[in-house]
Amino acid sequence: MGQTLFSSDFRLGILGGGQLGKMMLYTTRKWDIQTYVMDKHDTAPAFEGSTVFFEGDIMDYEAVLEFGRQVDVLTIEIENVNVDALEQLEKEGVAVSPSSKVLNLIRNKATQKTFYQEYNIPTAPFEVLETPKVTDRSFPYIWKSAEGGYDGKGVKVIRSKDDLNDLPDQECIYEDMIDFKLELAVIVARNASGDMTTYPVVEMEFHPEANQVEYVLCPARIDDNIAKQARELALQVSHAYNHVGLLAVEMFLTQNNQLLVNEVAPRPHNSGHYSIEGAVTDQFEQHVRCVLDLPLGSTDTVLPAVMVNLVGAEGHTGNVVYDGINEILAMDGVTPHIYGKKETRPFRKMGHVTIVADDIEKARKLAEIVKGKIKVVSS
Repeated sequence: MGQTLFSSDFRLGILGGGQLGKMMLYTTRKWDIQTYVMDKHDTAPAFEGSTVFFEGDIMDYEAVLEFGRQVDVLTIEIENVNVDALEQLEKEGVAVSPSSKVLNLIRNKATQKTFYQEYNIPTAPFEVLETPKVTDRSFPYIWKSAEGGYDGKGVKVIRSKDDLNDLPDQECIYEDMIDFKLELAVIVARNASGDMTTYPVVEMEFHPEANQVEYVLCPARIDDNIAKQARELALQVSHAYNHVGLLAVEMFLTQNNQLLVNEVAPRPHNSGHYSIEGAVTDQFEQHVRCVLDLPLGSTDTVLPAVMVNLVGAEGHTGNVVYDGINEILAMDGVTPHIYGKKETRPFRKMGHVTIVADDIEKARKLAEIVKGKIKVVSS
């Protein structure tokens, strides 16, 4: 199929027009592949780069069905889509990657955790509840909403029964708090022919208040044996899901060097943004290769890299201003990516910056300087 994709009538569809969709378009523009995008808002970051943009709700059955019938291959940039519509499109012969089956296993965190249990994939001890309530589980523990959580939303540390107040009345999981040394991630790429590869293990540092990733470091500062185990565990998870596309596998490294799978995402992921400057094949090109069943690209690291998320500063809501961007553009090895969201608000993801250097510690120190120089504020 490969040779018929380029400069032709072939159409790739992407459900969701956020920054992940926008960055997939870097590749489809490069290769002259017609790409249709659907999002609820025509202000979405992927609006300008798409061949055709459809304004529609990706959670709406009829809208997704109508959109999907106009493309040859359909993929996603966010899990919150109408999966029933995807299932119908699959019956009609549209190639949907990841499949409706995979999305049904992943988008609900309770289903996802139970899946790990069934496949003997190590994960933190948990219980599933229909609604939050007091149980005999010892405090503290983690509450997670089964559906709808992202970027730190839908997650809360429960230190006493009072912390259960005001939680949404919906299915959730209670999970043991893990005493971990590091949070790691491995991205697995798998094309429709079943060829697989993994990216190097990355290390994630989180913002203590927003519970969002603040820095991603590649390679992770771990020994080779743990890195090998992490990549093997990610492949085990990938085999269990039998997905097509990327699968980002987030893990905890405990104090006694045990690896536990936290959660997964079947799409390009924040932990792989470094790859645009830091890897031979960036994660967005790799995802396109996977869903179009093209040969996989090299995941080798070009240079050690650190990714810094650019999020809206506290106390700022309105038209966005990137204060200090000229200063960081003057620094060697520093590349900002601006997502195209016109309005900022506290902790909203507005962009990221990649810092490359000849060793990871140097890149990490430079990343801290970059983070101190640039602020996402309102005018």
